Amino acid sequence: MQRVGLALLLASLMLLQGCLGGIRDGISEALPEQRGKPGGLTLACLSSSQFTDMVLEIDHAPGYAPEASTIQLLTDRLNDVCDKPDGIRATITETEFSHTGAWSADDVRGQALEHREAPPMDGTTLRWHLLFPAGGYDDESVLGVAVNAADVAVFRDSIDDAENILRRPSAEDIENSVTLHEVGHLLGLVNLVYTSPRDHEDPDHPGHSSNEDSVMYWAVESSSLSTIISGELPNDFDDDDRADLEDLASGDIKAEQQLWRP
Repeated sequence: MQRVGLALLLASLMLLQGCLGGIRDGISEALPEQRGKPGGLTLACLSSSQFTDMVLEIDHAPGYAPEASTIQLLTDRLNDVCDKPDGIRATITETEFSHTGAWSADDVRGQALEHREAPPMDGTTLRWHLLFPAGGYDDESVLGVAVNAADVAVFRDSIDDAENILRRPSAEDIENSVTLHEVGHLLGLVNLVYTSPRDHEDPDHPGHSSNEDSVMYWAVESSSLSTIISGELPNDFDDDDRADLEDLASGDIKAEQQLWRP
């Protein structure tokens, strides 16, 4: 793996605060309880005792629709780890967001609340909300952010800027990995709402994997990812990530700060 200079290292130290929307070290900002923190609906996804299907509600600014490969990747990976016998599907809506310019975590929260079609816990349906707005995050090194138990944003303009001159990785590949990474935070990865018996959390980047083959690797959300990660970008959870989710589903690992329990 290539080593980066001091400037890139300093930027990476800011990554957690950005990609987790100001929520870190197991402490949530003053949010309404029903909105929770990333990982707050982990058990709702892993169990089918209440929520038998799942909807990925995608709102995008005009011209910012996610790639078809991104949607397919999300549904495939979530079907692998979540128990949803009635299926997982995506709805895609072109949306005129009222916010313009750089986005803060609170901006994402506000726009997600304004534009969502239904609450995250909607009868027997679990709904997670993904925004693809114009513009970038107020920390320009951040490509995506998870802000609540069910809300993430992915910044296509910043992803396009992160694509290197050789298009390796391509903007599409970056979008795939970044979007799955943010949804991984909604699943509680890594150690956001639990303590893993496996040593795979990066000590310098809490909430992220130390394994560069995991989509939860800390550098995946960084605008400098193409210089930090050698080879192809990861686009799947690794064995430790999946083992954590299996143990959470079985109860072998206790999940904290849940908005719903089976």
